[in-house]
Amino acid sequence: MSKGEDKFRKIIAHCKEYGFIFPSSEIYDGLSAVYDYGQNGVELKNNIKDYWWKSMVQYHENIVGVDAAIFMHPMVWKASGHVDAFNDPLIDNKDSKKRYRADVLIEDHIASLEQKIVKEVTKAAKRFGDSFDEKMFLETNPRVQANREKIDDINVRFVAAMENGNLQGLRTLIEELEIVCPVSGSRNWTDVRQFNLMFSSQMGSASDGASQVYLRPETAQGIFVNYLNVQKTGRKKLPFGIAQIGKAFRNEIVARQFIFRMREFEQMEMQFFVKPGEEKEWYEYWKEQRMQWYLALGIPKELFRVHDHDKLAHYANMAVDIEFEFPFGFKEIEGIHSRTDYDLGAHQKYSGKKLQYFDPETNERYVPYVVETSIGLDRTFLAIISHAYREEKLDDGSERMVMNLPPALAPVKVAVLPLVKKDGLPEKGRAVFDKLKYDFNCQYEDKDAIGRRYRRQDAIGTPYCITIDHKTLEDGTVTIRERDTMKQERIPADNISSVVAKRIALRPA
Repeated sequence: MSKGEDKFRKIIAHCKEYGFIFPSSEIYDGLSAVYDYGQNGVELKNNIKDYWWKSMVQYHENIVGVDAAIFMHPMVWKASGHVDAFNDPLIDNKDSKKRYRADVLIEDHIASLEQKIVKEVTKAAKRFGDSFDEKMFLETNPRVQANREKIDDINVRFVAAMENGNLQGLRTLIEELEIVCPVSGSRNWTDVRQFNLMFSSQMGSASDGASQVYLRPETAQGIFVNYLNVQKTGRKKLPFGIAQIGKAFRNEIVARQFIFRMREFEQMEMQFFVKPGEEKEWYEYWKEQRMQWYLALGIPKELFRVHDHDKLAHYANMAVDIEFEFPFGFKEIEGIHSRTDYDLGAHQKYSGKKLQYFDPETNERYVPYVVETSIGLDRTFLAIISHAYREEKLDDGSERMVMNLPPALAPVKVAVLPLVKKDGLPEKGRAVFDKLKYDFNCQYEDKDAIGRRYRRQDAIGTPYCITIDHKTLEDGTVTIRERDTMKQERIPADNISSVVAKRIALRPA
């Protein structure tokens, strides 16, 4: 087992043990690729949503929010292209009986070649030290050049096959690259076939003539069909944005990697409507803004990378992914797309309603272009806890498990801990807790030794512990312990709220 795989297994176990994430319907042996957020998980998830909403809506006067229904008229999905084209290319291994996405197998192979280049650069940098010229090395090293040529050749064929729906071409590429099944190690593959990912249902009773509806596979269309409502009622001028947080559903046949790929998941999306011709400027703007949003959490920049799309979706003229280095490698966490006027144009065509903007400056009407930022909430959750999970060896030889969560996102901000369960300390602790609970999500705990209580709070990521001791009764001061450094200091009990508020404040860059 690799180091990354070992860490990932520990994170999954930790999430269950400490109330972050549970398998759904676990008492009935669970439901594949469906998970429930526990008492600490839901708090962390809500804090991520709140941070995104404030960053996107509250801090931008030209962006507003909506909450569209999950069920939509079935023609919405015909217009968007999901009915006809929302497919994954699937392939089975005949020996393991396991099913895979053909495009993911090829992408993983490309990633392995890219990793070889990274290893060559790392070795060379170590060998040459300060004199190492990475740019020149990438341009001249034979092994790097050979792998780069392989990647470029694969990409040309891969993109062409995906764009043309050439399923045989995908299988041929898998066979020629000698891609093996991760389980059986064999190359005994079936043909590639398409599978539509939308869940369908019936609305109305059969006797009334039930109509087919879909569980939405994305939240963006709920924004597009409400564009005119928001623009007119909000008297919005271009450019302006509409944001939404909501559930989406995809019948993923190959669901894997914990909450990274699920059948029921949550998206945070913002569609930014602009004048045609200005989309590139705003596309670059939102690329920069979104990256700064992650860095403001204190996550190192080297854990992120930007990946421009080789194959563009049918609706886009520019697209880029922000990828995060999970324990299982770099994977997409957010997509930024210039969607042109595809969506509004398609809905205008299918609905027969004009979805145009009257520009008072030029006295012309046109269908706006759209720049989209679409972030997976569950993937962001996984990225944050993957970075936060730490196993530390302390100076005294003992070990602790700590979640170094950004304080602003931590499920519990303050734990109030009486030193002992007697001498009036619990009563004083309760008084402090009752005062703080109006400002922060707090916990009160007086069971077990203080050290064990500190460890439990470390494990759920609580940034500050307030210890009530006998000195508190004498002079009204308490000990505040900081999670990451474990340093302690005494402050007046009346100052706890202001001190904590100042330390956990988060302002997006």
